[in-house]
Amino acid sequence: MMHGPVGDQPDRSKAAAGNPLVAAVERGLDVCNIIIVAFAALALIAACGILSYSVLSRALFHSANYWQDEAAVFLLVGATFMTAAYVQGQRGHIGIEAFVGLLSPMANRIRLWLVDVASFLFCTFFAWKSWTLTHEAWADGQVSNSMWSPPLAIPYGLMAIGMTLLCVQILLQIVVPLIGTARR
Repeated sequence: MMHGPVGDQPDRSKAAAGNPLVAAVERGLDVCNIIIVAFAALALIAACGILSYSVLSRALFHSANYWQDEAAVFLLVGATFMTAAYVQGQRGHIGIEAFVGLLSPMANRIRLWLVDVASFLFCTFFAWKSWTLTHEAWADGQVSNSMWSPPLAIPYGLMAIGMTLLCVQILLQIVVPLIGTARR
């Protein structure tokens, strides 16, 4: 099992140097991901604070919590989906690496590329469905079933944006080996 960046891959900074368009997209996505990770960290801290407040106010003051759980879930959904592209860019998703030692380096590169293509197809479908959910929630004015009733377009939109960024990241990982540059 592997968790973390793949050690046998070339340096990220040289990954798309051979193609200016791919390099520009990669740099733009890297900057976007750094900003998203900072906001996601703040969202996680806010979710912890909200849930802690909820537990304390319920236990100490017997007050109802109308919005706390839902706000924390929205923050966690946003942080999870929005940071998926960053994690993929670091090759930080957990993967089963049972065949790495059995296959030649060329076969492993092909295997990684095929996994990226399959992941891209799945994530593209997921992003498309997320965008349709976002549009339906926005157009129909859908809200959650709680007393707070926040618009469902918020978590659906965060999910759609995050999956779209993940698709761009995976597409970069598919294209870079095809244009003859080093793989990320």
